[in-house]
Amino acid sequence: MPQITLKQLEAFTAVVECGSFSRAAETLFLSQSTVSAHISTLEQILGQPLLQRADRHLPRLTAAGSRVYPMAKRVLADCEEMISLFVTENSAEPLLLGASTVPGQYLLPRYLAAYLKKHPQQHYHLRRGDSAEIHQLIRSGSVRLGFVGAKLEPEVFQYISLAQDTLVMVAPNNEHYRCLHQQGALGRELLAEPTVAREEGSGTDRTVQDYMTGIGFPKDQLHILARVDDPETIKQMVAQGVGVSVLSALAVAREVADGTLIAFAMDPVGLRRDIYLIYPKDMLLSSAEQRFVEFLKRL
Repeated sequence: MPQITLKQLEAFTAVVECGSFSRAAETLFLSQSTVSAHISTLEQILGQPLLQRADRHLPRLTAAGSRVYPMAKRVLADCEEMISLFVTENSAEPLLLGASTVPGQYLLPRYLAAYLKKHPQQHYHLRRGDSAEIHQLIRSGSVRLGFVGAKLEPEVFQYISLAQDTLVMVAPNNEHYRCLHQQGALGRELLAEPTVAREEGSGTDRTVQDYMTGIGFPKDQLHILARVDDPETIKQMVAQGVGVSVLSALAVAREVADGTLIAFAMDPVGLRRDIYLIYPKDMLLSSAEQRFVEFLKRL
């Protein structure tokens, strides 16, 4: 016998309350097609249409949908109440977090500070690594929730975009690069310069590699002097004139503001990537983890 799932009820109530499939998808951090599929499956199980879809931007409840909606709300509310019964107990469990370099250094401290103000009883364990290593730590069970700058296994992991990061080419603040900057040079024009690169496996390096492939830049023209896994060290090396580097704008904001480094936009539209919260699609979140995830979604 087919089973009704909470995901189906969540999708249905979200469409009713948001007034459209697209807004419901944004609220639930799902694709519009996934929301539609959940509701279609629910309708098949019940044998009744729940929404009139003549105008997908303004779906309306059918007679059956009007009866099902309050029942679905009660089921979801009961589940929330069930979870809340054990909030105090589960708060004692540490959150097992893993973060790649950029989110770990420049975003997660702010997220955790805001969360701990609301939930001071919560504590956590944090592991660090590049994006590939964080995926592996989650797979091994050492970490439960991860923060990364690269989407590596969308078939296995749930990826929730938390922030957008811009990558820029940074150079030492000397006469040569000041002149190029004044002339409106772009970062992609400096790709063949002596470079201090991030480590392979980092989200930054993967984004740069994909970017070079997209613009047709031959990788054999790269002049990589060193690969370093710490942006703070790279910034010091660039400032000392060792070479240029593609880094997160979050990581170099202070140095660009005080004039230590010069930042070049990679191209006219900018080189952007998402910072994701990730966890396995088949993992059942604890109440403490669910509360933390919902907090981050609202941020």
